[in-house]
Amino acid sequence: MAKQVLELLKSEGIQNSVVNLKKSLEKVKIIDFKFTDLPGLWQHFSVPVSQLTEDVIMNGIGFDGSSIRGFKDINESDMLVMPDIKTSFIDPFSNDTLSIIGNIKDPETNEMYSRDPRFISQKAQAYLVKSKIADKVFFGPEAEFFVFDSIRYEQKENLGYYFIDSKEGSWNTGNDEENNTGYKPRFKEGYFPVPPTDSHQNLRNEMVLTMEKVGIKVECHHHEVGTAGQGEIDMGYARMVRMADQLMMYKYVVKNIALKHGKTATFMPKPLFNDNGSGMHTHQSLWKNGKNLFHDKNGYAQLSKMALHYIGGLLEHAPALCALIAPTTNSYKRLVPGFEAPVNLVYSKRNRSAAVRIPVYSKSSKSTRVEFRTPDPSCNAYLAFSALLMAGLDGIKRKLYPGKPLDKNIYSLSKQELKNVKSVPISLPEAMDALENDHQFLLQGDVFTKDVIETWIEYKRENEIDPIRLRPHPWEFHLYYDI
Repeated sequence: MAKQVLELLKSEGIQNSVVNLKKSLEKVKIIDFKFTDLPGLWQHFSVPVSQLTEDVIMNGIGFDGSSIRGFKDINESDMLVMPDIKTSFIDPFSNDTLSIIGNIKDPETNEMYSRDPRFISQKAQAYLVKSKIADKVFFGPEAEFFVFDSIRYEQKENLGYYFIDSKEGSWNTGNDEENNTGYKPRFKEGYFPVPPTDSHQNLRNEMVLTMEKVGIKVECHHHEVGTAGQGEIDMGYARMVRMADQLMMYKYVVKNIALKHGKTATFMPKPLFNDNGSGMHTHQSLWKNGKNLFHDKNGYAQLSKMALHYIGGLLEHAPALCALIAPTTNSYKRLVPGFEAPVNLVYSKRNRSAAVRIPVYSKSSKSTRVEFRTPDPSCNAYLAFSALLMAGLDGIKRKLYPGKPLDKNIYSLSKQELKNVKSVPISLPEAMDALENDHQFLLQGDVFTKDVIETWIEYKRENEIDPIRLRPHPWEFHLYYDI
């Protein structure tokens, strides 16, 4: 059967420069189908390799859509996964398994499912081409994460707590642990120290090598600013849908390598109080006929007028975008005005205090890009990247001018100076309100649908905003118990 699978893959034009697929397929016994729910978590089910037939590849394989968050009701639950053979990779965490990422199809209408995040991303990419503005969009997200040694959390009617621990945590310098060496990054001083202070070097090495095995190009990795094991692994840029696929693979690798070593990884934006949160600075550029349309050697920071209009779209729609790019209540523990967070809706070269930064490491035309620093890795990459592209294209079509760049340390501006600087929403409810009032730009080309927007807002309000709003917070007892 492995030979038949190989022939199917060859017929689809599969080329994998990292994994020797032909040799690996001789060992394949299980096919694992992966797809993404609406909030952005990978789902999967597996079949024996004998079940990967031409019929399955062409017509899909069924599952219960009513059990997937944001999908169908129980009375219309039959759904199909349509495997995208181009995404095949040998699963490094499941023996003798070939993983394939799929799209979702409605068997009754025989149409691709409008709430499938990957399909939305594919529609956004197609809309870009149809617009004739560009033929490619490249994304390069910098997803940060924490690797802890343990995590405990509980919430009941009479109690609520979480407890995080890490041998690398600065709070453990005085801990009576076996062989406490004291090499623990101080709060906000975790950026770039060598081992032994950076105790996760070999762990991240293994993550990087595993990513390369599954076909992800990695540029670098390092310890991030936070204590207690904050890290970052940077992927090389790729086209939008492929990069969203890769970000799902990235999270899968990080979590499973951490687990392999008895640790736990999280992409939660703000797990620790009083230290840096985890963001996902997202680089973007538009190309046509092999040319970077964002580059103009005579422009500010070598930006073209098109790039400035794209920035104008990002800044214009930033409040609504936050509902998709910073989509959790915890996201707004990171996006706090007055602290070193990417909340200031301005652009600037080299400037990490602006929401939109223009990197200037290289003068090459290929390197010119826009970095939006507000997103975080709790987002659904397919939805987030699609929304960013749609906002940028709206800026280009409407020729939105982003104003003058603000080449100052915005964090040090006075309150009077900050009055003229717009900021992102301060909470998820505020972001959801913004999306409710500003989403026409997402509906262009039927990329997002009204149903998707309404479902997203309803899901977030009912399943995240209200449950948090209704529960007492532990700090409230400190503040109010003796009133």
